[in-house]
Amino acid sequence: MIVLKSPEEIELMRTAGKVNLEIFEGLKQFIRPGTTTMDIDRYVEEAVKSHGMIASEKGYCGFPANVCTSVNEEVVHGIPSKDRVLNEGDIVSVDLVVEYEHYMADSCRTFGVGKISDEAQHLIDTAERSFFEGIRFAKEGCRLHDISHRIQEIVEGEGFGVIRDYTGHGIGSEMHEDPPIPNYGKAGKGPRLQKGMTLAIEPMIVQGSYETETLLNNWTVVTEDGGWAAHYENTVAITDGEPDILTI
Repeated sequence: MIVLKSPEEIELMRTAGKVNLEIFEGLKQFIRPGTTTMDIDRYVEEAVKSHGMIASEKGYCGFPANVCTSVNEEVVHGIPSKDRVLNEGDIVSVDLVVEYEHYMADSCRTFGVGKISDEAQHLIDTAERSFFEGIRFAKEGCRLHDISHRIQEIVEGEGFGVIRDYTGHGIGSEMHEDPPIPNYGKAGKGPRLQKGMTLAIEPMIVQGSYETETLLNNWTVVTEDGGWAAHYENTVAITDGEPDILTI
């Protein structure tokens, strides 16, 4: 069931989303060669607590950390570790859910570590561009898969693949709500968008095949062929006009 949010509920989510944005701005300077993914987790934990909010990923279905940190071929759900040291040229996706007064905002950014290759930068830039192209259709009256179709067009047009096994989702007082939001599909399909819907739209794209597998920790998802992955996400509210991005 899709739950429409009141203006007051959306403002609570926006308040959380401002913290997401502040943390990502700080991570741009914090992440450098020699940083561990556990360093990132601790940075996020301290920043969220300083605002009196909650990093909702910790404990969700048993997840052990405050954020997901997915490096290079890791697509999603990477677990921070003091032993995972970031090297020059790596890329790392940081996926963060902040909760305020029982309402959540979800976003993700992929960061380059030091100087990265042109191909890695192209991958990161394409994930971001596909999000903004997709939300051109995040308007009342459009169909959900209008967003999905446009993301797929952009990503595959740049020679990259779109992950099939994982999708975006609705969000609000629960981290994952209806509807699921694939990053591929036919335009004109899916539920019609309505004012008050709040959606975590998150292109997850890869250099090679979109086939994935899960590591033995039962969390970290990697590409089967070792191709690198980038992930870009924001929480978006549907209005009677332009989409309202709550995490920017």
